[in-house]
Amino acid sequence: MGKEAETVINGGDAQVSNSTQKKTRLAIGVLVLVIFLGYIMIWLMMPTNTFWLHWLPDIQANADSTYFGQQGGNILIYTFPILFISVLGCLYLHLGKKDVKHKNGSSSAKNSYLAQWKKPAFVKGPLGIVSWIELSFLSMFIALLIWSFSSYLHSMMANITRQSAAEMGEKVWEAKLYSAGLLLGLVGNICLAFLFFPVTRGSSVLRLVGLTSESSIKYHIWLGHLTMTLFTAHGLCFVIIWAYTPQISEMVKWGKVGISNLAGEIALLFGLAMWATSFARIRRKIFELFFYTHYLYVLFIIFYILHVGFAYFCIVLPGFYLFLIDRYLRLLQSQQRVCLVSARVLPCQAVELNFSKSPGLCYNPTSSMFINMPGISKLEWHPFTITSNCNTDPEKLSVVIKTQGSWSHKLYHKLSVSSPPPDRLEASIEGPYGPASAHFLRHDTLVMVSGGSGITPFISILRELLFSSIGSCRRNPPQVLLITAFKKSVDLTMLDLLLPASATTDDVSRLHLRIEAYVTRQIEPTTTTDDQSPCRTMWFKPSAADAPISAILGSNSWLWLGVIISSSFLIFLVLIGILTRYYIYPIDHNTEMRFSYTSRSVLNVLFMCISIAMAASSAFVWNKKQSGKEMRQKIQNLDMPTSMASPGQVVSSCYDVDDRELESLPHQSLAQNTTVHYGQRPNLKKLILECEGSSIGVIVSGPKKMRQEVAAICSSSEADNLHFESISFSW
Repeated sequence: MGKEAETVINGGDAQVSNSTQKKTRLAIGVLVLVIFLGYIMIWLMMPTNTFWLHWLPDIQANADSTYFGQQGGNILIYTFPILFISVLGCLYLHLGKKDVKHKNGSSSAKNSYLAQWKKPAFVKGPLGIVSWIELSFLSMFIALLIWSFSSYLHSMMANITRQSAAEMGEKVWEAKLYSAGLLLGLVGNICLAFLFFPVTRGSSVLRLVGLTSESSIKYHIWLGHLTMTLFTAHGLCFVIIWAYTPQISEMVKWGKVGISNLAGEIALLFGLAMWATSFARIRRKIFELFFYTHYLYVLFIIFYILHVGFAYFCIVLPGFYLFLIDRYLRLLQSQQRVCLVSARVLPCQAVELNFSKSPGLCYNPTSSMFINMPGISKLEWHPFTITSNCNTDPEKLSVVIKTQGSWSHKLYHKLSVSSPPPDRLEASIEGPYGPASAHFLRHDTLVMVSGGSGITPFISILRELLFSSIGSCRRNPPQVLLITAFKKSVDLTMLDLLLPASATTDDVSRLHLRIEAYVTRQIEPTTTTDDQSPCRTMWFKPSAADAPISAILGSNSWLWLGVIISSSFLIFLVLIGILTRYYIYPIDHNTEMRFSYTSRSVLNVLFMCISIAMAASSAFVWNKKQSGKEMRQKIQNLDMPTSMASPGQVVSSCYDVDDRELESLPHQSLAQNTTVHYGQRPNLKKLILECEGSSIGVIVSGPKKMRQEVAAICSSSEADNLHFESISFSW
């Protein structure tokens, strides 16, 4: 009875704790919403006279001090709200970590009003697949741009008359074109303010609204095109004015105080170089050119700041500040060599890489990470979907790489052709990055459609479904239909990766799994030939310098990220306060702008970088020390199956010899649930619409045409119970 009473008490305490956490998260969510609405209100009011003649002067009068100067007001109304939201978001996500599993089993999605808004609105077109909710937010953003443009235009043009232009020594068209160029720059700043949010991989802001960096890349592309269109038009307006009037010398003006024209032109040139290489045709055919050219964003931002001054840059600072923190943390993580345990070379010219992982590192299915291998290329980073499951594989992290580009060809050649085979491969990683929860568990039926290497995200999903059906978290998993298309029959070996080594026949039977596999370029199976490469497993020798993959900020990464954001911003405020009070203010006195804009901007940018480096490095070193002993012990006690293969030696079978008999049963069960069709393509509409269930999740990962076809099916009127989701890594 004592143990039972203790269990009841502990269960009651857990329920009280969960209730408190839910209330706290609800309060944080409401506060975040209020602050965000206030932030949007600022952007809506910016083009009006009320803002410029009443709100802004009052704010600057109260915020203006000998410590922050005139930039204090901009920091208060533009920078602080978003950084505060980001910190609150970190706290919200940290408190919700323990409640994720509870959410995964929720069936609230069945009757969710948002489900209809998430249906595809447009399938084809320059924007790609766009849902109704994305279309709504895009329309609201375009409306904000139009509202800002029209309001600025009305205010500026109303004051331009022949008399006012004559007093300024200008013609009317010159004054109007000058005003048009100025307001195009002001509207372009709105796009720039949101440009860096989608590419901040570890962003709490994105996770708050249920987005990942992979799914948000298209928003960055849209914003990038809008930004450069507006800034290019902004620059052309002034170039035309200077070309048609005797003011061509204005193009090389770099004033001590005020706008620096030359800095703006240099920034525009760097922006145009990035823009020219970012179009789909160049980006996909010459990806390296696009990738390396995009690093010009550093120079673009620097010269943009020198162009407008740091005080004005505070308007667009929040997104860049959060991106800078994320980028620096990724840099710290990438300097650590991770432990690559083994590699499995498949006959379909695919490679499975297995890394050692810290047991405390948790991630959700469909997560991805970026990999760099100095032995192949010191500069190239490539994203890959994680195929392992952190629950079933607590000390291993796996990715599958299909041979498609030059980088993957070099990797495959190194592992399959090189003689003798390498005894180790150096690797660095960034990530993992992924969704906040395993949301697909909410559906009655799950339809997964893949083409070629697009099957890799579904490997982790199936393993999560397998885990959810066994053990302490046992629940009834959804029925699963996997529709996959390959070019050749040898690619069917990718299906062998669907189940983990620990699976049993009983486990597989719980999945209610049906696989419809299509081989499109062969009308019959290919018989095994001598020249066909067998499946081989290669074990690598670990190094004392290697470490298991772990979260860059430890198990409480969201909490630490919030500490970094808040502490770095506080350090930044202290540094610029000291700079302004004891160096700038004695010269400037916040009245007559005598201090150089360039010097002020350079010093502020320097202090911003120092603040971020101090806070992030301290958090990184602290967490590294805490986990250092555990990592070294894991490497020393690394379970190397020397009985099967020594480091660098190859085992010529798809599975380890000792485990072949155990693994044959679950894979035989998998084969029984698999139907292979040769010489035909899947009839996706028939297969998807035949599925039964009140809530059917449809996830597609594959070529563009396949994603569009599935999106069109899910957007039709006869598909009310279909919930569409697309996974794509083709930028």
